[in-house]
Amino acid sequence: MEIIYSEHAKKRLKQMGITELEVEHVLERPIYVKRSFEERKEAVGEIKNRTIKIIFIETENYIRIITVI
Repeated sequence: MEIIYSEHAKKRLKQMGITELEVEHVLERPIYVKRSFEERKEAVGEIKNRTIKIIFIETENYIRIITVI
């Protein structure tokens, strides 16, 4: 499945020192995933000994990363 990153998400990854590969790892093996508001979901996982949240929208064809917290 294709993963698309918003410009905001790319900026946040750079600020946090996290790679797209690490985000994909969290999406594949999250601690948990919950519904956020509207169509969004929140995946929580650990990268570099810290907990991160990934806010995303998932469709049949792609996952769009909105932001990383």
